[in-house]
This record gives sequence, structure tokens and C-alpha cells, in this order.
Amino acid sequence: MPGHEVVGRVVGKGEKVTRFELGDRVGVPWLGGTCKECSYCTRRAENLCDKPVFTGFTIDGGYATHTIANADYCFAIPDELNDIHAAPLLCAGLIGYRAFAMCGDAMRIGFYGFGASAHILAQLATGIGCKIAAFTRPGDEEGQKFARQMGCVWAGGSDMLPPFELDAAIIFAPAGELVPQSLAAIRKGGVVVCAGIHMSDIPAFPYELLWGERKLRSVANLTRADGDSFFTAIADHPVQTQVETFALKDANEALKRLREGSISGAAVLIP
Repeated sequence: MPGHEVVGRVVGKGEKVTRFELGDRVGVPWLGGTCKECSYCTRRAENLCDKPVFTGFTIDGGYATHTIANADYCFAIPDELNDIHAAPLLCAGLIGYRAFAMCGDAMRIGFYGFGASAHILAQLATGIGCKIAAFTRPGDEEGQKFARQMGCVWAGGSDMLPPFELDAAIIFAPAGELVPQSLAAIRKGGVVVCAGIHMSDIPAFPYELLWGERKLRSVANLTRADGDSFFTAIADHPVQTQVETFALKDANEALKRLREGSISGAAVLIP
């Protein structure tokens, strides 16, 4: 049962659950549980757990009117966020935030691919003073316009270089060919963060693109600490998710539109 960004109210709980009460509004993220015993969990890297479970992938997700979740891995949803606009924060927002944290003190950042995650992160990043360049599919003028509306100071095709050198780049699109392109756009000592779970093969590229102590790294899942930090950050710098809603029975249409890239922002299913 897919659906990895779930918002709902607690209608029942186990006798050992103490974090939430009946009626509380909670969010269920991608990371549905970890073993809490492996070397990664014990050193606060639970996102790399050897035996994780994932919402909508290895355990039941949110394509339903009810679901069961581990309370230890859920988040309280702030009152100022309604269900529809809170849902995309639980993966697109959280994974984007983890990728953003990996950029360190970078202030000039490129976002390659401007969809659900990038449009949330652009608002947060610009809110704290970052200068964001957005890269879309070549010729996607609507996507570039949307990026500028979200606060990006420049938007263009992924085959272009921005008008200023980047301190860092985050690749949201699952396209391996963007790795050498983004390395060519960042300064010496900069970092390129691959934020997707999957990516097509990265083509060979000359060592000079990596030389100069540039760094290439990936993001894997999230930790509960990421969630706590993220919700604190957006309390200080509010974001507004751009969503298109679909009835639960129209889930296949929503997925089709996502594959086509014809949704600006995030798609949300309403049970």
C-alpha cells in the first residue's frame, strides 16, 4: 500500500504509547521504524539502519482511510499547518532539509529539478538569506517561472550555467548526467548533494570537475532529529506548499501526472 507522507488523527493506540493522545494530529514519514540496535542506530545514524522499515514500501502506507504507524517515528503537526499542506513536508520537506544541511554554510545554492522538495526548500533557504538558482528541464518556462515565484533569483535549463558561481548544489532530479553539470557550476571546496533514492547512471567525467576539493555525496532517508530540526526551522521561516489535490480513487492519475512532470509542487491524495 503506497503513500509515504501521511497526515491524520490518532483514533486508537497501543497501551505502551505515551507520545500522543486520541485526537492528536500526527504525520507519518518515510522512515517508519529502525532496529535501534545496529551500529548505525547506536551512533545516531538511524537513517542508515541495517533493518529499517519504510512507510508505503515495506509497511503499509497512506493510500487508505486508516493506517497503523509506530508512534516513535511520527511527528506532531503544528496547528498552523492544515493536513493538505502538511503532507508534502513529511518526505519532500524532510529529505530536502537533510540535503540542505549537508550544504553546510553555503549561501549560493543550485537546485537541479524543481518539484515537491525544491519548492519547499527554496522558501526556507531564501528566508534565511540564501541565493538560489533553479534548474529545470531545458525549455520548461512554466517550471522556471514557478521557481522564481518561490524566491529563486535565477531559473534556467539544466544544460545552462547560472550567472554566478555556486557554493553548493542539490540534485533532486533522478538524472545522473546532472552530476558533472552541477560539479562544473560549483566553486572549489563546494559540495554536490544527490537527494534522490534512485538516479540513472552517472556518466564518466574528467577529474578536473571534482578536483579543487569539491565533494560529491548522497542523502539516504532521514532521522527523527532531522524532523525535529525541520519543524523548528519552518516555525521561524514559514513555508507554503504548492499542492494539487486528487481523490483517493484517482491515485493512478496523480502518479501519471507526476511521471509526466506536469504537476507544479506536490500532489496530495484526499481519502
